[in-house]
Amino acid sequence: MSSVLSQLLIILFILFTPFSAFAVNPDEVLADPALEARARTLSAELRCMVCQNQSIDNSNAELAKDLRLLVRERIKDGDSDEEVLDYIVSRYGEFVLLKPRFNPKTVLLWGAPVLLVLAGGLSLLVFARRRAGKPTGSKLTAEEQARLNELLKK
Repeated sequence: MSSVLSQLLIILFILFTPFSAFAVNPDEVLADPALEARARTLSAELRCMVCQNQSIDNSNAELAKDLRLLVRERIKDGDSDEEVLDYIVSRYGEFVLLKPRFNPKTVLLWGAPVLLVLAGGLSLLVFARRRAGKPTGSKLTAEEQARLNELLKK
């Protein structure tokens, strides 16, 4: 019974494994393993403009395939990694990069998490200080104050 269960689990695992790893077709692969490794690294940094949350390396969209072929063509032509990225960005804009470059246009994008954490910390500090200065509860009535004084004398 356990062998049948294990076989079933293996089949389910295979069926539900994402097929995005098979996005790069064999006809796209470069013959030189070093150049192919560069192409895969660059493809992982570029956003599929159709899917938008996937790299072109993982996307099966036609535009992603075209971009993968363009990257490989530029690498075969002798471009450096930076030149390939610059060329793609010049055609499709900064949005094509999954990890945007740090420049004056993206300062707010890169600085926003730090600014939000600082603003939150400052807000908590101000809130805690204001709350510490305020008395908690209401004032004692005359009867309660007399009873308290009586208890403290004992």
